[in-house]
Amino acid sequence: MNNVVLTGNDLTIEELISVSREHTEVTIAEEKIQAVLDSRKIVDDIIAEERVVYGVTTGFGSLCNVSISREDSSQLQENLIRTHSSGFGDPLAEDEVRAVMLIRINSLVKGYSGIRMETVNTLLEMLNKNVIPFIPEKGSLGASGDLAPLSHMVLPMLGLGRAYYEGELLSGKEAMERAGIPVIKLAAKEGLALINGTTVLAGIGALATYDAVELLKLSDIAGALSMEANRGIIDAFYEKLHLIRPHKGCLATAKNLRELLDGSSYITHTAELRVQDAYTLRCMPQVHGANKDSIAYVLEKVEIEINAGTDNPIITPDGDVISGGNFHGEPMAQPFDFLGIALAEIGNISERRVERLVNSQLSGLPSFLVKHPGLNSGFMITQYACAALVSENKVLAHPASVDSITSCENQEDFVSMGTIAARKAREILKNSRRVVATEIMAACQAIEFRADEGLKLGVGTEIAYNVFRETVKTIEHDKDIEIYDELEKATAVLTDGKMVRLVEDKVKIAIQ
Repeated sequence: MNNVVLTGNDLTIEELISVSREHTEVTIAEEKIQAVLDSRKIVDDIIAEERVVYGVTTGFGSLCNVSISREDSSQLQENLIRTHSSGFGDPLAEDEVRAVMLIRINSLVKGYSGIRMETVNTLLEMLNKNVIPFIPEKGSLGASGDLAPLSHMVLPMLGLGRAYYEGELLSGKEAMERAGIPVIKLAAKEGLALINGTTVLAGIGALATYDAVELLKLSDIAGALSMEANRGIIDAFYEKLHLIRPHKGCLATAKNLRELLDGSSYITHTAELRVQDAYTLRCMPQVHGANKDSIAYVLEKVEIEINAGTDNPIITPDGDVISGGNFHGEPMAQPFDFLGIALAEIGNISERRVERLVNSQLSGLPSFLVKHPGLNSGFMITQYACAALVSENKVLAHPASVDSITSCENQEDFVSMGTIAARKAREILKNSRRVVATEIMAACQAIEFRADEGLKLGVGTEIAYNVFRETVKTIEHDKDIEIYDELEKATAVLTDGKMVRLVEDKVKIAIQ
């Protein structure tokens, strides 16, 4: 992707990923520049006429009844940024900050925020030159926008705060100087326009949602490999079974598994080796499918949100100034809680399949998938680690959106906690990805114990197996490895995208 052009209306999640992770250049559509200019003129007229408008000629939050003079309108905006930048914790990752900046620019160019074009251009230039504000991850209630983290985004624009440039954490002033970007002085309404929105929760959640779609595909690959390692029964994936309960995700999963396993002589049919498989094998369409349906719903909401106007007040093209609640994160808080639950379930079922692979009483293979158990522990503690991760996920999956704490002298008396929901989903994703990586590693090891049976892998699983074995080798003896390093390699295989890409060259893995 050579260039992403922002219109405020049609940014895709693929474009967001390209900008956030591949540093694709961003420009603004010519017609949207005029929309920004027109919106700004309305704000200038409000100032000249000394009309009472929230956040322009008044204070903020519960201070909305305090009038601000024309002479103080600029200082009001700078004060807003200085005092609202009260975040805490580790900084957001570079790709998350880039996603936040992109979404905020996309919202501003819709022409409803009353911001100056030169201010938008400053943020755009920071994005294109990769000046990354230091944004602590904690401190947002997900209502009245992501006020604290977005204020940290704005600080370097004013020559304040801190920012990364060329891999070095610098003062905001020095980062801007090194990048050759002039700092600005905020005009009336601009501080509010920059920080009053759901941009941080949308950015974090959008990246997690994109990665969740990839993990859905990997979980089907992992499940198919586990099917072969366990000589599973394919009959449970027949289309005619799923057509009588036609949830889209179930149908898609069953089809994915049939195609991944096409041509495999590892898989069996009912009563050949056993009558039925355990649920973690037999019910993959139902469980994986439910996760697919949930994440497809979240993806739909993300695509709306990254093109939304979430400022307050909104300046309409006909001159109306409307104080509303578009900054409220509830429309995304619930979906991101839903995302966390679905991601936790991916890890839950995968961990149970890991247990089936390493447990000799269930698999019929050597204990912990090593030739000489006793002297060697093999995969014993990999299952412990997976169990710890999925247990942690169960805590993290508790919904954030059901909580609320009153703020701002009871003016802001119901908040979403949507940013917490997005951050939790991101952590659950990381944990479940590690579990799925462990399952693939264990399944590949288990399959090798059946090498002397003369069996053939499926058309999709063979590709996945070969990609995996390019990086992660068979474990023969404990003395030859440090298991953490092998797990790290396995996780890297899943995150670099090669496995899904090569499998999909042969077998399309759908989520709906």
